[in-house]
Amino acid sequence: MDHSRVPVLEALQEFRRRGDLVFGPPGHKQGRGVDPRVADVVGLDVFRSDVLSLNGLDDRRQSQGMLDQAQDLMADAVGAERAFFSTCGSSLSVKTAMLAVAGPGEKLLLSRNAHKSVIAAVVVNGVEPIWVHPKFDAERHLAHPPEPDDVRRRLLEHPDAKGMLLITPTDWGTCADVAGVARVCHEFDVPLIVDEAWGAHFPFHPELPAWGMDAEADLVVTSVHKMGGAIEQSSVFHLQYDRVSPEVLKQREDLLGTTSASSLVYATLDGWRRQMVEHGHVLMDAALRRAERIRSAVGDLPGLRPLGREVVKEGLAADVDPLKIAIDVRELGITGMQAAEWLRAHRHVDVGGSDACRISVSLTHADDEETEEVLLGALRALVASADSLERQAPVRLPEPSVLELEQALLPREAFFAPVEHVPAEHAAGRISAETISPYPPGVPVVAPGEVLTDRVLDYLRSGVDHGVLIPDAADPTLKTLRVVARD
Repeated sequence: MDHSRVPVLEALQEFRRRGDLVFGPPGHKQGRGVDPRVADVVGLDVFRSDVLSLNGLDDRRQSQGMLDQAQDLMADAVGAERAFFSTCGSSLSVKTAMLAVAGPGEKLLLSRNAHKSVIAAVVVNGVEPIWVHPKFDAERHLAHPPEPDDVRRRLLEHPDAKGMLLITPTDWGTCADVAGVARVCHEFDVPLIVDEAWGAHFPFHPELPAWGMDAEADLVVTSVHKMGGAIEQSSVFHLQYDRVSPEVLKQREDLLGTTSASSLVYATLDGWRRQMVEHGHVLMDAALRRAERIRSAVGDLPGLRPLGREVVKEGLAADVDPLKIAIDVRELGITGMQAAEWLRAHRHVDVGGSDACRISVSLTHADDEETEEVLLGALRALVASADSLERQAPVRLPEPSVLELEQALLPREAFFAPVEHVPAEHAAGRISAETISPYPPGVPVVAPGEVLTDRVLDYLRSGVDHGVLIPDAADPTLKTLRVVARD
């Protein structure tokens, strides 16, 4: 295929060259009606490029097939049989992928360290989740992806399960043995879905962790906006083999997706694919060398411990994405949340994530000498200022086994059940009717249908007292809990 072509961008360029006047959405009419105060901030070209795909960029009645061409090029670039663009982010793509494999009432194996979007999909789709618990790292208080034997055990216990959803890499960069999990799933003749939201860059350099398609996964979802060069909400489904029907996947996407897809998302996905095919190896190589320098420099700073390949040597993870640098700050006597807030307030550096133990930074092909210097300078300043930060009561981190809660009801049943709100001190033993996710990264500690315990409540409430955000709870302060009403 000719990867110098960018069908969506070319169609957008031609649309603007022609100067078409549109008497349909969007109502701003390619910027004619936009408030100048808005254009001053985001730029008028954003609106000039905001065009409907149908009856705008691509009139399907004339069989231009602009989007199909772009998706075929994407599939070829990453070694998939089919690719589908999505403009609603991987949160929706994961829901679609799950629904393409298992329907209401059917079983699906799921990594319990999943993002809140997976829990939302379980509620929306009505599938019965069969949780595969992650490999907990007690020293670092991290959840690494489950291993092939964990998946095999759950498939033997539930031979009627329709497939497996594996999350890799995690928000902190540790990666699963995708090939091993794929082999287990295929032994049972079920598909493996990989939520590889953080791994869109993996196909473009051999020093990066294994790419899901190369590791024989059936369906892989990536968020190109996370580690690639497309704008927010840019997501792609990648498909191979015959365990998941492309027709079914497309129908499920039509069921959940928007009918007003953003040409901006399509265009930036198209352009990123061309950039990676033509220059990806060189760009990724530079990013990898930069990451090596930064990780080494961070490791030399007192009180900072960057996560590295030691977790692979310890058998806790199959691999680590070198472009994701998770930095433990506990030796400074502060939490990751305090570090993140200080860096933003005093150095105007926003990190990618933080929790009670660490912060994380994501490096991409977009980083350069300037961003490298700014990051390292900010971290040096954090170390120098750590003693001046107010010491707060610690977040009471539980033992890993405490986080494996009993599932008393299916998530959908609990979410839609009659509910009541009870004080936190009376919530232990009750069945949660809501998702409770410290954010970021947004991995639920409690899912609907799980039984609340004193120790989990103590952990969550100590986190809130410390500044952890719980945006999905009915009461973000967790003074009250939304639970299934008793008869």
